[in-house]
Amino acid sequence: MIIRTEPWPSGTPCWGDLMVPDRDKAVAFYSALLGWTVETGGPETGFYGMAQVAGKPVAGIGQIPPEQEGMPPAWTTYLGVSDVDKTVTAITEAGGSVIAPPMDVMTEGRMAIAMDPTGLVFGLWQPGRHLGTGVTLTPGAPAWNECMTRDFATAKQFYGDVFGYTFTDLSGDGFTYATLDVDGRPVGGLGELSEGGPAELKAGWNTYFWTSDADGLAARIPELGGTVVSPPTDTPYGRMVLARDDQGAEFSLMAPNEQTGTQEGWG
Repeated sequence: MIIRTEPWPSGTPCWGDLMVPDRDKAVAFYSALLGWTVETGGPETGFYGMAQVAGKPVAGIGQIPPEQEGMPPAWTTYLGVSDVDKTVTAITEAGGSVIAPPMDVMTEGRMAIAMDPTGLVFGLWQPGRHLGTGVTLTPGAPAWNECMTRDFATAKQFYGDVFGYTFTDLSGDGFTYATLDVDGRPVGGLGELSEGGPAELKAGWNTYFWTSDADGLAARIPELGGTVVSPPTDTPYGRMVLARDDQGAEFSLMAPNEQTGTQEGWG
């Protein structure tokens, strides 16, 4: 377990939140699956739930407001920035669009919601009191964020222009994938979904959560009303599961395996 006490470097996925029709139902699902403790804010926050592991924030859970009824349930990945307003300008200049303009979240920070030129939604977070994810390398905490798109070249150009990423190509036979690197260190991924790929795989930003038992949690998901989209599979980067919760929001699980070994600090 590693505790985060400083702002995440700009461009790093630093937070994720879930917007669903039934917040209480989501709290019950993820608490049972990932062992979260969720503290619900007051009316000034829209009763936003702050999920915690070891007393540190790892994710948010909110309810889709009545004026946005019909919006699909989904996880949103927030990329850390030092200046939301400047980043929003860069987004529009690079061919993206702004869905929710910059706004202050009390004294917690400043945020915006944007869409890249391929139609995929992500958030921006400029930290105030809230730095974002407060703990890593432990079950229940975020493990990885990746953008899976059907137009890799356009997305790569956009994210590189806006966030200054460099890229490490991990592509192989039949797939295209690169890491998003900040200061030479991978902070996320960018992959391409081929047009002929499985229909159940959706384009979008996806959040992986750590677990020590991918198979056990995969078995638990249907019991809680969710769906396993892709069963536990070993990769060079861990044992992976793709799933949907009991309201249809997509997420993934990642566990250490023999190929990765256990990272220093895990616990």
